[in-house]
Amino acid sequence: MLSIYQLKPKFQAFLRPYTTSLYNARITANQVTLIACFGSIIIALIVGLLAQYQWIFFLIPIWMFIRMALNAIDGMLAREYDQKSNLGTYLNEICDIVSDSALLLIFTQLDDVSNYLVIFVILLSLLTEYSGVLGVMIGASRRYDGPMGKSDRAFIFGVISLGIATDLLPLNGINALLWIISVLLIYTVCNRIRKGIQEVQK
Repeated sequence: MLSIYQLKPKFQAFLRPYTTSLYNARITANQVTLIACFGSIIIALIVGLLAQYQWIFFLIPIWMFIRMALNAIDGMLAREYDQKSNLGTYLNEICDIVSDSALLLIFTQLDDVSNYLVIFVILLSLLTEYSGVLGVMIGASRRYDGPMGKSDRAFIFGVISLGIATDLLPLNGINALLWIISVLLIYTVCNRIRKGIQEVQK
């Protein structure tokens, strides 16, 4: 199924000049990864503390775009400027999980949103990324199949946050969206497992 991840090559082409500038400034891929993670935690704290003011949710889609750009840039720095490392692999996976969890936890601060559903989505998101990493353990590639991968979640929750900030999305409708996202996450886990096994069997 279609995933925003498939648009990554065009996004990378757009970001390449900025990647070159960061490299010339001696900024490393691991530093960019850590900046994206700490930035996510800071944004989560700010929005979480001020969640009663719905306009503050404008920060999330803005940050989600910046974070997606930083994630693409750290990958390009690693691949194109010989900065790949074992530490970088760990940081990339761990920081993404920490960032996702911190940003999703913000929604527990909304009275009309089920905390249990938010936690459920966080756990499914972790399982989705874990199933992607497990592909490597069976001799396949790291799987990024959709329809609810990292980039897709960033886009969806950015749109939801924009709806909250503009009062266009009723807060009592978020739970229904979380159920839909949960189903798509479960499908993504199954899809990554299936595609990983198929890759090994070819």
